[in-house]
Amino acid sequence: MHSRAYGRRHDGRHHTGPRGLRVSELAEAAGVSADTVRWYERAGLLPPPARTSSGYRSYGAEALDRLRFIRGAQRLGLRLADVRDLLAVRDTGRCPCEPAGQVLRRRLAEVDVEIRRLTTLRAQMAAMADALPAADCPPPSPGTWCPPEEGGDPTCSV
Repeated sequence: MHSRAYGRRHDGRHHTGPRGLRVSELAEAAGVSADTVRWYERAGLLPPPARTSSGYRSYGAEALDRLRFIRGAQRLGLRLADVRDLLAVRDTGRCPCEPAGQVLRRRLAEVDVEIRRLTTLRAQMAAMADALPAADCPPPSPGTWCPPEEGGDPTCSV
């Protein structure tokens, strides 16, 4: 496969054509660091780019599209393994909708579990805050932060 950039093809041979994006330019366009671009490449999320005769990475527009896809999937909380799988399906030219739907439904279930956990945690924190005495708060018992007197959370006393 030929890149449009000067440098080597993916098979290591040099080729000619318009200059592609350097790693720093690609990173800036995608809103990530150059180290992140290199890490995605090492992790197999970005294919190795063509190299210039000087050895610089030279990315085409498809790399920016791919980075935007990766970042969007990460914002949804998808695991990198899931992102890699979705990219692999996309790279075949097949529609990734079915596998994407499966991944998103699984992620939704995980988010629902986390929301329930956080709702319970919030209720516990609110009850604890409401139970704290407002005036003349005694110092906490050693090893706890809750007042030992009535009104504090009895589960946090030693």
